[in-house]
This record gives sequence, structure tokens and C-alpha cells, in this order.
Amino acid sequence: MTLHETASPSTVDGLAVVVVAAGSGTRLGYGMPKALVPVAGRTLLEWALGTVREALPAASVVVTVPAGDTELSAVARGMGAAAVTGGATRAQSVARALAALPGRTTHVLVHDAARCLTPPAVFERVVTALSAGSRAVVPVTEVTDTVRGVDSEGRSAGTVDRSALRAVQTPQGFERELLERVNAAAGLLSGPAPSNPAKEGVQGPGPAGPAGPGVPRGHAAHRAVAQGRDPEGITDDASLVERYAPEHPVDLVAGHAESFKITRPVDLLLARAVVESRA
Repeated sequence: MTLHETASPSTVDGLAVVVVAAGSGTRLGYGMPKALVPVAGRTLLEWALGTVREALPAASVVVTVPAGDTELSAVARGMGAAAVTGGATRAQSVARALAALPGRTTHVLVHDAARCLTPPAVFERVVTALSAGSRAVVPVTEVTDTVRGVDSEGRSAGTVDRSALRAVQTPQGFERELLERVNAAAGLLSGPAPSNPAKEGVQGPGPAGPAGPGVPRGHAAHRAVAQGRDPEGITDDASLVERYAPEHPVDLVAGHAESFKITRPVDLLLARAVVESRA
């Protein structure tokens, strides 16, 4: 794992940040979109955008919001960001944000509003890696829990070697062209054909499906998207690169313990403790 400890964010021109904030937040139990849930008097989205602005003040920022939203859109505009309606899934929301980026954008960071307390240093490490030539960058942390595999019956299949495991965080950074290309290959975005057309049954030049030239309408990725699902095995933006452009390695930088994802009520307790410790 390559760790970048210093950064010069200004060395990457045309930088944009997509903040994904279209989640429902059902597991938090607040009866409102997750990004509107308050932590120490500020919404998750406000905390997330505040860090983006602190770390990357010159970057363009696009926030994905739920359909019919007005409140998150107002928060975004109030903090100098554009708001776009997200899709049925996280990946579809990111694709919609990509379509709304300024034409001058050359590099994109994708960040979850639910990881609202991510320190600025993590953003800086990702941007440093991009400026050094990486085309896909992910912040990670070591796995400290004991992890067991299970078989098809749900029985233990033995302990997994955690030394080879990493927990993935955001922001994840990409060259724009690469991220758009793999989104198109997955049926999420109109765009050019993938560079590895033989993979996953994608054929070369031919009739264009919803994702663009070279990705036929019958492709499994399109069927998943049409049914409101993400293509199988796609859990984050880096997994799109690994699936549809494996010739481009995904580089790793150090994440941070405070970049945890707020999903359950107990996570809100931890978030409040982190905010208090920073005061």
C-alpha cells in the first residue's frame, strides 16, 4: 500500500467532488433522508461539505439528493455546491452526478455524505496520488477484527487471513475519463465502449444500448440497472474499475478511523463524540 502523507491539491486542475447524499437513512430511524440527520447541531451533509471546502476550496462540488428533495438541495446551494437528483442506487446516483459535472473536469472524487467526519488529510492524500499519476485511488484502513468465512450452509469455513484485507472508505479518486468509461460499461451512463470489450460478454462496436456504443441492450449490467439494481459485484466506484477496466490498478492510500460510515444509531453516538473531541 502506498501511503501519501503530504498533498498539493492545487496540482490537480479540473478537480470535482461528487458527494452522495441520496440515501434514505432507514436504519437510523429518523424518518428523513440520512444526510439531513443532525450531529451536534449540523446535518451530515453540512459536515461533509464543510470538510470538502476546507480540504479542496477550488473544487467544483455536486451533491446527489433524493427525488423530490428541497432541503438537502438548499443546504448544497448554501455551501456553493450544485444539487442533482440521484438514482435508485448509490451507483446510479454517482452516474447522474458525473453527467452533471462541468466540462473542464479532469479528475473526480466520489465521497459519501455518511462519512461526514472524514479528516481533510484523507482528501489530500487521495488528491496527491492523483497528481502523481494514479488513475484510481481508494483510502483504506487495516482490518482489526477476526474474520471468518462461511460455507453455503452458513457454517464456519475457517479464519480469513486479515493481513491481506483492507476496509474501504471514501473519498475515492479517479481520472474522469476512466470513471465515465467504466460507468458506461456497467450500463449506468452513456459513453464510450469499454477498453476491454471481451470482458463480461461485452462485444465490440455494434448497436448502442442505453449505456452507449459497444454495450448491447441485452448485457447483464443493463438488465440490473433497468431493474433498479447495481450490476452484480459492484459495491463502490473502485469495483467498477476493477470489473470493467482491470488493466488500470486501483492504488491505495491511508484512510482514517474517523472516516467511519454513519449507518446505525450507535454510529451517531460515535460521531457526536468525535465532534466533541475536536472542539
